[in-house]
Order: sequence, then structure tokens, then C-alpha cells
Amino acid sequence: MTQEEAALDLVVRQRIRGLRLAKGWSLDALASRCALSASSLSRIETGHRRIALDQLVPLARALGTTLDQLVEPEGDDDVVIRPEPRHEPGATTWLLSRERATQGVVVAKMRLTPERVVGDPRVHPGREWFTVLSGVVRLTLGSRSVVVRAGEAAQFSTMTPHVVQAHGGPAELLTIFDHDGERAHLDERAPGT
Repeated sequence: MTQEEAALDLVVRQRIRGLRLAKGWSLDALASRCALSASSLSRIETGHRRIALDQLVPLARALGTTLDQLVEPEGDDDVVIRPEPRHEPGATTWLLSRERATQGVVVAKMRLTPERVVGDPRVHPGREWFTVLSGVVRLTLGSRSVVVRAGEAAQFSTMTPHVVQAHGGPAELLTIFDHDGERAHLDERAPGT
């Protein structure tokens, strides 16, 4: 076994044990879900037994993950995100998660100023969430207006027509979009669109 293979083997063992413990399961509980004995699982987790592919598939299924996620190699390039600002009049956005994140959400930091040109209210399937880091934000939901101050958060159905604006000065917020929200709020500002 090469050094890289040994490192990946260790990571897979740690993931199996970590996922089992996160679910609060004993070795016996996991064993009953994946047709392996508790002693075999113990030897797999401790490195006293090699993991076979035919064992990984039921383990992944029992632990509620995919085989790909279980055996994905580690690397620093997938840890650090170096966001590039996207500018438009009155708004700057930094994507803080990988674009097209597999978890189904995109995290972004936004700096809004009162000069932001706001078009028609947006409507799309899903939900959005944001917290105001500094300043004050005015959230228009249909016919009502809600003021959200620094330290407060808002969560709402995006099937209601909505607009987020700085109120009385610049504001910074941290927001989480699902894929529909990303498409509605971020994609139209991407270069070349």
C-alpha cells in the first residue's frame, strides 16, 4: 500500500467511525444495519482489517452517505475559498461557498448601499435566510416592509415577492440561498450574462 493509499484508508476509517458516533450508534447498531459483525466493524475502524469494496457500499448506505463521499480524498484545495468580489451599482457580493455547492445551498456575503438599483421583486421556489452583520436592511415581502438590524436574522418563503435593500446607509449581510435563490439573485449578475 502506497503512502497516499494508507492516508486515504485512514480517512475512510475515521469517517466511518465519525459518522457512526455522530448518529449515536454502537458498533452493534451499525452492524445490524449493514450486515457486518460488530467485531468486523471494530477491526475496520481500528485498522486491524482491510476494508473491501463490497463492505463500503452497505456501510455508506447504512451511514446515510454515498460511496463517493466516504472515499473522497482529502486536499487543502477544497478547504480554503478565496472569494472574488462581484460588483454591480450599490452591491458587492462574495461567494463564500463553492459555486453549485453539492449541499444545495450557496453562502454569500453582500455589501449593499442605498444606491443599489432594485428591479422588480423576485419570486422563486424555496426559502432564503440572511443575518445582518452591520447596518440596517429593509426587507420588502409583498406589501409589507420589515426592518432587520445588525445582529438580527430573517428567514422567509421566496414564493412571496421580495426585495432586500440597505436602509439609511451601507449594510453588510451574510446570506444562504438554495439553488433557486442563487439563480434568481446571483446568476443574473455574473459576468457575460
